[in-house]
Amino acid sequence: MEYSQENISSLLRELNEIGIALSAEKDHTRLLELILVKAIEITNADGGTLYTRTDDQRLRFEIVHNRSLDIHKGGTSGEEIVFYPIALYDDEGKPNNHMVAAWSAISGETINIPDAYASEEFDFSGTRNFDNKMGYRSISFLTVPLTNHENEIIGVLQLINAIDEDTNKVIPFTPLDQQLIESLASQAAVTITNKTLIDAQRKLFDSFIQLIADAIDEKSPYTAGHCRRVPVITNMLADAVNSIDKGPLKDFCMTDDQKYELEVAAWLHDCGKITTPEYVFDKGTKLETIFDRINLVDTRFEILKRDAVIASLKSRLNQIDNADDVEQELANDKLLQEELTKLEKEREDIRSYNVGGEVLAEEDFKRIEEIAKRTYIDPEQEKVHLLTEEEKQNLQIGRGTLSIREREIINNHVSVTIKMLESLPYPKHLTKVPEYAGGHHEKMDGTGYPNKLTRAQMSVQARMIAIADVFEALTASDRPYKKAMPLSQSLKILGQMKLDNHVDADLFDIFINKKIYLDYANQYLGKNQIDEVDFNDIPGYAPLV
Repeated sequence: MEYSQENISSLLRELNEIGIALSAEKDHTRLLELILVKAIEITNADGGTLYTRTDDQRLRFEIVHNRSLDIHKGGTSGEEIVFYPIALYDDEGKPNNHMVAAWSAISGETINIPDAYASEEFDFSGTRNFDNKMGYRSISFLTVPLTNHENEIIGVLQLINAIDEDTNKVIPFTPLDQQLIESLASQAAVTITNKTLIDAQRKLFDSFIQLIADAIDEKSPYTAGHCRRVPVITNMLADAVNSIDKGPLKDFCMTDDQKYELEVAAWLHDCGKITTPEYVFDKGTKLETIFDRINLVDTRFEILKRDAVIASLKSRLNQIDNADDVEQELANDKLLQEELTKLEKEREDIRSYNVGGEVLAEEDFKRIEEIAKRTYIDPEQEKVHLLTEEEKQNLQIGRGTLSIREREIINNHVSVTIKMLESLPYPKHLTKVPEYAGGHHEKMDGTGYPNKLTRAQMSVQARMIAIADVFEALTASDRPYKKAMPLSQSLKILGQMKLDNHVDADLFDIFINKKIYLDYANQYLGKNQIDEVDFNDIPGYAPLV
């Protein structure tokens, strides 16, 4: 077939448009498919195969197309290619010069064969078997190596049976066809290499942020998995918001790049905890620092008991000459037992206050003050109080196990997170990561931390991570300061937080109505936590309209 100047100009324009399309395509699978489809179109070939070169020196079948046989395997078809990869070298390292695709990859040369059956240079027995099985006739072959800008051969593009548009008969691939496909292959190879490099950089970046998250989780056996689970909930919520067709957020939508930006922020939302001391991070009781100081308090109670026994024995020795005073002896024994019982009760109370599970009442504060006033003689023979001032203040923590100072240390992890993330040189599509990650402890009414942002001052994405962080913490079964909470109870607390304007009301409604909580629970919660949820018992619940 001869081409007019007009046809050639049209083909060159099409080739240029293909180059632009290749550069714009971000999905690797669709990119490979686009290369093959466009090569088939501009040469009017009946079919073709795209191979990629593997690290173990093989050609892997990526996509197979044949128009007349209606075959589409690999690529976007979802249908697996069952052909074995083609080895470029044998076990002794000798090049495979029998297979046309292999030799094109090894030599870096284009191979244009007018009639495969007449070829004596290459082995087409596999082609003949395929033809016999399918009732087909493979004639013309155009095999072009994909050589990138570093002169590396990264794959092979093979076209089969050029079709004459006038006669509809198979013809050889023309020299112009060959030039066009070689030009396309060159563009495609560079594009594939660039895309592979970008994918590799993204994989490295993803691995790095997950490494940071793992390092944070490894710091504490009690929060292991938190940094992995928050992105899961965030992604579930993002997908639900993207698909919602009712409610205030029905018009809100994120692109794939924006969803990725959100996912990165969710992974890194607690990166500042890498600076938080373990003794605060893992504080399971009020008296715990590097170790639980309740054991020291226990020892002091034992000293008080010992002193009570010694005092009683001394009293008996003073009365040894008065053997008939049995009543006094019995009275002494009674006083001793009463004192020992009292000390044991005080120790049990201190142990109970140390747990930090319940909110302290006014009488509890007074009880701690009373017990703290007890004194004993230390090894330096000085009279000291049973509890130090710092221990007393810790035991008088009203809720949880953290003191005000320790709470400030914990809260500071968000400021550190923001500072760390803002110091990174982000590409354009990740510039909002610090804002999204830094808002997970803010509340809609402006009472959160560290910046006391209100709902209006926060992006929807930041509010997503905030609600994901809360729900993960509520349902977590690995915290030292609380037991695993049933799903229904977690949702009641989350609903109350909606009413208190602490979490975003619109996102809460989607979270409940789309049953994101249940999807997450089925994957990450124990069966004993997944109980029946009655929407009527959830404060703030309302169906989406």
